Amino acid sequence: MPWSEPSGANSWRVRFRRDDGTIGSLPGFPTQRAADDHINDMKSEQRKGIWLDPTAGQIPLGDYVPEWLDGIDVSIRTEQNYRSLLDNHILPRWKTTPLNEITNRAARAWEKKLRAEGKLAPVTIDGILKLLTLILADAADEKLIAANPIRPRRRGRRTSQRRRPRTRKVWAQPVEAVHAADNAAAIYGPGAALLLITGAWTGARWGELTGLHRDNVHLFDDDTGYLAVDPDIGALHEDDHGNLFLGPPKTEKSARTITLPPFLVRLLRAHLATHPHPHVFVTATGAWHRRSNFSRRAMKPAADGTQHLPYPKVLLMPAKPGLTFHGFRHGHKTWMIADGIPEVAQADRLGHEIPDKVREAYSHVAPEVEARLLQALQERWEKALANLADTALDTRWRAAT
Repeated sequence: MPWSEPSGANSWRVRFRRDDGTIGSLPGFPTQRAADDHINDMKSEQRKGIWLDPTAGQIPLGDYVPEWLDGIDVSIRTEQNYRSLLDNHILPRWKTTPLNEITNRAARAWEKKLRAEGKLAPVTIDGILKLLTLILADAADEKLIAANPIRPRRRGRRTSQRRRPRTRKVWAQPVEAVHAADNAAAIYGPGAALLLITGAWTGARWGELTGLHRDNVHLFDDDTGYLAVDPDIGALHEDDHGNLFLGPPKTEKSARTITLPPFLVRLLRAHLATHPHPHVFVTATGAWHRRSNFSRRAMKPAADGTQHLPYPKVLLMPAKPGLTFHGFRHGHKTWMIADGIPEVAQADRLGHEIPDKVREAYSHVAPEVEARLLQALQERWEKALANLADTALDTRWRAAT
């Protein structure tokens, strides 16, 4: 129950008790009548459930952020990204600004300034504003401020401009994937080659394969098998300091089993016999792969070739210029579409979530669909080798399978 009391010779204040038992104060009323009128307004808003402690929003953003970070439940990598955006961009501008003084106009003016400076990529600026919006939305949920002040743009040049067409991801046909793998074998070793082949024929993410433990590879005598992506330690991650660690895969749906076509079962069985490391794909020295190192030393020369280099250690013909490891995932999706695999089976294999929740709940992958998928993948492998008939590439891979 709020009450009024004198705070000076000609001044009154309103006192009120917060939910945590502490007492708040609103000074500056010239008369007791003015203070009591404000109390009546407070009581009315409290009955409607819309009253906010007017002093709560006076906390500076820099003081609120540590509590906010402690309370969020996100992946280690996401939290590191948040901290980077906060330390480098948001806090230098808003650290001392009270939450209730951050306005949409001020935030948009700051955004406009960042874009005009041209130092940051548009996607980075979008991420900065998105994070600031997220923080203020949580502050509103905690009733520190009435509402998130940052609102979507409804007018201006940026809203009327046409979006630039998306750059299409480079993906590989099966014969190009085999060629890239052969290049990787020549320049980085057979383990790198199989990593590329496995990526192309499973659609698994980089971290899911480089973090794959041999206990999660199940290979049977009839040349059937599957990979299991563990929900807790099923992916290899790298933090901002270069430390590698195992953690959950990208999403909850990413924890899954991925069935293998017969040829890949045989290749993986032979590969596991070549080293004793607990993880399937490691460097020649038995260490975890780093994405940047592998991309520079294996993936890029495997895709682009080395003919353009002045003194290449190994002369390689390009397999698919511009192809990245993630491009194998795009290619795998494209192969499944071309082979008429149902969307639910595609999503299940790639660890994607079907947008329609009802459809997802009542959709299942029948055994015959899974068998058809594996048969199509096996045929794509065999046709790729047939297209490479009587070449060194064909000889190497046909002997292995």
